[in-house]
Amino acid sequence: MRAYEVVVIFDATLEEEAIRPVLDRATAPITKDGTKATTDRWGKRRFAYELKKRWEGNYVLLAFNSEPGPVAELDRVLYLADEVLRHKVMRIPEKVAGRQRPTRPAETPPAEAAPATTGAPAGVATGAES
Repeated sequence: MRAYEVVVIFDATLEEEAIRPVLDRATAPITKDGTKATTDRWGKRRFAYELKKRWEGNYVLLAFNSEPGPVAELDRVLYLADEVLRHKVMRIPEKVAGRQRPTRPAETPPAEAAPATTGAPAGVATGAES
C-alpha cells in the first residue's frame, strides 16, 4: 500500500450537496476494500490566473493509502466529472509518509590509502611539483 494525496478543484458555484456525490463516486474504488480516505475541505479560494473562464474554486484534499490500480480509477472518474475544474494525484514518498522500508546495512568498502597532502589549498602550487 502506498500513500497518496489528491487535490481536487471544484467549480466555486457548486453547493456542498453537489460536491459530496462526486467525491463519493471518486473515492468508491479506494474505499471498497475497507481503506479509509480522509477529506480536508480547504474552501473557496481565488486562482492566480483564469481557469476555464473562472477565477475561484472550491479546493478539497483527499489523503489515503492504496494500491496503484484503484488510484487509476479515481483519476479517471475525476477526469470525466464535469464539476471538477482540475485535479492532481500525488504519490507521497515513503520517507515522507513515515513508513521507511528497513534497509540492509551498507557494506563499507575497504579503506583506501589517502593521498598525501601538502597542506596547501587545492590548485595552489607548492613548488615541489616540477
